[in-house]
Amino acid sequence: MATQPDNANLFAALRAAFPADLSACAVETDNGLQYSWQDLDQATAMVANLLEFLELPKGARIAVQVEKSVEALVLYLATLRAGLVYLPLNTAYQSAEMAYFIEDAKPSVVVCSGRNFGWISKMAFLAGTAHVFTLNEDRTGSLLDRASQFPKTHTIAHRDVNDLAAIIYTSGTTGRSKGAMLSHGNLLSNARVLQTYWDWKPGDVLIHALPIFHVHGLFVAIHGALINGSKMVWCAKFDSRVVLQYFPRATVFMGVPTLYVRLLAEAGLTPQVVKNMRLFVSGSAPMLVDTHHQWQARTGHTILERYGMSETVMLTSNPGRAADGERVVGSVGKPLPGVQLRVRDEAGKDLPQGETGGIEVRGPNVFQGYWQMPEKTAQEFTADGFFKTGDVGRVDAQGYVTIVGRSKDLIISGGYNVYPAEIEGYINNLPGVAESAVVGVPDADFGEVGVAVVVPLAGATVDPAQVVATLKSMLANFKVPKRCVVVAELPRNAMGKVQKNLLREQYRTG
Repeated sequence: MATQPDNANLFAALRAAFPADLSACAVETDNGLQYSWQDLDQATAMVANLLEFLELPKGARIAVQVEKSVEALVLYLATLRAGLVYLPLNTAYQSAEMAYFIEDAKPSVVVCSGRNFGWISKMAFLAGTAHVFTLNEDRTGSLLDRASQFPKTHTIAHRDVNDLAAIIYTSGTTGRSKGAMLSHGNLLSNARVLQTYWDWKPGDVLIHALPIFHVHGLFVAIHGALINGSKMVWCAKFDSRVVLQYFPRATVFMGVPTLYVRLLAEAGLTPQVVKNMRLFVSGSAPMLVDTHHQWQARTGHTILERYGMSETVMLTSNPGRAADGERVVGSVGKPLPGVQLRVRDEAGKDLPQGETGGIEVRGPNVFQGYWQMPEKTAQEFTADGFFKTGDVGRVDAQGYVTIVGRSKDLIISGGYNVYPAEIEGYINNLPGVAESAVVGVPDADFGEVGVAVVVPLAGATVDPAQVVATLKSMLANFKVPKRCVVVAELPRNAMGKVQKNLLREQYRTG
């Protein structure tokens, strides 16, 4: 296998980190399959050779909507290896959404599940896509059939630091979805920083139980393991009982808050089961303080919370090593090495420590811009090159960052700024409350008012009027939601984020 010393292709760095013994297990699946490092090397070579045989233009997009499998991981790595651009799509997307992404990204290749081939291939061919392949979770499909005809060796395509590696479409909760363009340099810089900051060690084993169409599962988890030459235990779907069985044989677990809540519901979660575990990471959505405390009490571990986005991969993190400081519950930690972070007001003026404002960031991990949207890209960057994240937060005297919410979630009621996360913090501490979401809805008098949507604990009863009355005794009147409704659960996306856009729509009248 030939590689060029100055090749900035992310795959070249990942491949260089493979252990010397290629016969060792790289991925073990939850249905008993084992893939060696040699299997990964040869399988990615075969798929990369197939992609090169298609004679696609430089920068061609490979759009992928398939179920999670090791073969899907191989396709991602082969796309990098061939120097093409990977475009993962959420498996929940339906026809209207898929039509938008295919029309917008104009992929040269689309890979889909066999059961969706009929409608996706028709849509893709109409949009000008040249090739459509199938890939199923049971290791079948036309992609693998075709790739099996190609050699098991491949020279990694040469790419520069700023060449595109992936396009990640943002969830599009406001307006149309935007494609964040991430380069080989963006992704590699972040992987290397996290390897050091989270103190990845030889012999670490990662339990991979996240989707692979999202930054957390695709980049943070996979790159973390591969850049460290670490084995992955691969769960096609999250099952708390299965994950519990893997804890004694692993050292690192990454999840969203919902996964930790489900694990806490398992009687088998004990200090003994997690005694070999070194690191529990949570992200993609804020974790309730109560979940943190329950996890500490049950396992003796403090979950590491961090903060990132599709446009930047990881930005801040609580420390991985004790030498770097404490893990502060409720905070997303400090800016990662190489990341500059500042908090500014709406006029673009720097705010002092402890004051709340818009978070802006700059660093080698920050994306190249939005696909086919130069005006939108220009709007989102400051004159001195900082990206305006759209998140609202503050930085304390020790440098720890606390996220208060999204700027689009900000409620302006009677001219006053109301931060939903602050109100939710008070509601979540009330007796009988499991969790809550506060959203702004139009109001004739105040412009906007808050509505509190509350989920009670199992077996508990929550009185909406009592919630409002209690908040009135604790908060300034302009912050108190004008209505409270009690529901069985909050709507969430695949990564566990509460879909506040749906709540705003639901409660905008009445």
